[in-house]
Amino acid sequence: MINRFEVRIIKNITYKTTLTACFIGYVIQAIVNNFVPLLFLRFRSEFCIQLAQITWLITINFAVQLTVDAVAPAFADKIGYRVSMQLAHILSASGFLLMTVLPDKLPSPFAGLVICIAMYAVGGGLLEVLVSPIVEACPTDNKETAMSLLHSFYCWGQAATVLLSTVFFAIAGIEHWRILAALWSIVPMLNFILFLKVPIATLSETRGQASGFAELIRTPQFLFFCLMMLCAGACELTVSQWASAFAESGLHISKSAGDLIGTMGFAICMGSARAMFGKFGEKIPLQKVMLASSVLCVGSYLLIGCMLCGFSVGIFWPGTFSLSAARLRNGGTLMFALLALAGDLGCCAGPTIAGKASALLGSDLHRGILCGIVFPCIMLCCVLLMDKEYQNGKVRNGNK
Repeated sequence: MINRFEVRIIKNITYKTTLTACFIGYVIQAIVNNFVPLLFLRFRSEFCIQLAQITWLITINFAVQLTVDAVAPAFADKIGYRVSMQLAHILSASGFLLMTVLPDKLPSPFAGLVICIAMYAVGGGLLEVLVSPIVEACPTDNKETAMSLLHSFYCWGQAATVLLSTVFFAIAGIEHWRILAALWSIVPMLNFILFLKVPIATLSETRGQASGFAELIRTPQFLFFCLMMLCAGACELTVSQWASAFAESGLHISKSAGDLIGTMGFAICMGSARAMFGKFGEKIPLQKVMLASSVLCVGSYLLIGCMLCGFSVGIFWPGTFSLSAARLRNGGTLMFALLALAGDLGCCAGPTIAGKASALLGSDLHRGILCGIVFPCIMLCCVLLMDKEYQNGKVRNGNK
């Protein structure tokens, strides 16, 4: 009876199950990036951590993920996607679980938080590097719509993290945040079980030998897509990171309302754009969608419309991934990792430029964010140039 049941389970596990596991993987990455920032003020009061140290927690999280983006391809292809994904989920779950005890057990609570954040940041970085190539390698009918749908789940994960955490704190009290951290760890634990069984194809199996670092760097198309990824990350994070503060100061509402209207509203609109392309993308050329989105994004920066900006940037990241995967057929895991690295650099640069500009302009957040309009303008120029070059037949496959 047990054997028959196991056989039935295995027969029901297909590449659709793999896609589901990958979607959940991006939800986990959203939890990794968005849960702890909700606790910064709590950490400050409970552990007597200075604001400068809290800033370091943000820096460490993204610095570790950037490092993983850079080094993961060196071992992911060697040990295999499955082992790498299992490791990502173990580290993500461990980081959340240790956060419930380590800050209280170590002499320095800050050191305990750093260890936990670094641990789940490695897991989040591995997920970012590996999930997209796994989805790209799956035998799906339309790669572009699958990629867009995949990235929409990061947005749903971000919105769910903010909403469910806010509800939990309102009901149980923020002093019980350790319980919520333990509950969030269940998500990577369950997905770890899925990755024990799901079928996983690799890009090397479907497309042959992948290009090396030197070959990619010498490919103008790849550098072009890196620029687009940098702009995609900057366009997205410049507004999303300041959305709550702008809503709070501009609309004169509470921080909780600012989080829900600004941060969560941005995430929902961004996820909606990705889900819509995932549903109807087969009927609309990706480049036309990215062109329209670029124009809309420039307009949203001029208006400082948080939700409008969320909708406009939704296709940038997954769209650039899809275009690069279609044009650079032998890019492999390394290409996805380096594109993610470029995107993460944009995620760091955009909000930083807006914040510094705001400070120089008399703490005017409106004008500070407006300075970030340079990124959607560059993205618009890139899409126009790409469309013109493809129409003229100048841009060829990366292997030619």
